[in-house]
Amino acid sequence: MDFYPEPPGTKIEEATHFSTGLGGSSANICVAIARQGGSASLITCVSDDAVGRFCLNQLASYGIDATHVRSVGGEARNSLAVSESRVEDHQTVIYRNGAADFEMTTDDVTSLDYASYSALITTGTVLAAEPSRSATFYAFERAKDAGLPLIFDIDYRPYSWVSAEDAAQTYSRAGALCDIVIGNDVEFGFMAGDYNKGLDKARELAQSTASIVIYKMGEKGAVTIADGEEISTGIYPVDALKPVGAGDSFMGGFIASLAGGHDLETSVLRGSACASIVVSRVGCAPAMPTTAELESFLDTRTGPVAV
Repeated sequence: MDFYPEPPGTKIEEATHFSTGLGGSSANICVAIARQGGSASLITCVSDDAVGRFCLNQLASYGIDATHVRSVGGEARNSLAVSESRVEDHQTVIYRNGAADFEMTTDDVTSLDYASYSALITTGTVLAAEPSRSATFYAFERAKDAGLPLIFDIDYRPYSWVSAEDAAQTYSRAGALCDIVIGNDVEFGFMAGDYNKGLDKARELAQSTASIVIYKMGEKGAVTIADGEEISTGIYPVDALKPVGAGDSFMGGFIASLAGGHDLETSVLRGSACASIVVSRVGCAPAMPTTAELESFLDTRTGPVAV
């Protein structure tokens, strides 16, 4: 559940009222895919309380299948993000103590009919604790057996992990199992154990296990590595309202475009355009563009700014 100080530009400590919306990287990606004409099912846990029900209602409003979202009681709670709609001195405060999504177990992923899906997407946040970590790796096995491609958004959040060493080892394990790996320069550098060797790590994954690796560099664009080739793409500059939500929007736009028949480079550029749209709007899930909005945005641009 996300909270945003209103009006845009207001600092959290100076706010008198807030707007709210669905949040969380996996839910955001689901919304991004749905708004681009795809269908998405979410596997996770929410707290068995009013906030959990709010999130379930939000998923339904976006057309996300929540059949496999389990409500958990006890002390587990949905995570909360309080995030400013401002770029300068931006603040986001995250509350994830006793996070409900970490309560996902192997039982939650066992009964799925994997063959009825096109792909399995996960973000790195679910790997930070047990039992969700083991459940995710088990889901990888089941999806692989069903012939599904595995898509991994590294999404490293240091505050969720016991140690950087544990995170690096777990991410490397996950990355080696996945067909598409997406992350930014800092995240790949973290996986490599040296922030100056992030691109080398991306190339290593592309040469060994992954079919597509996308190395994002913020305003400098991205390098996509596939089939022994590297494609450098730029970004679509906008007047950004905030720095968050871009990665989730990129993932959703990229995957939906790839599934929709666009070639790899075009899909990356459409994902980049989705990211630009989201950072220019309030919120994350509510800011995800529809296909019509994406096409309209692209029609007003002569092309991305070169890297």
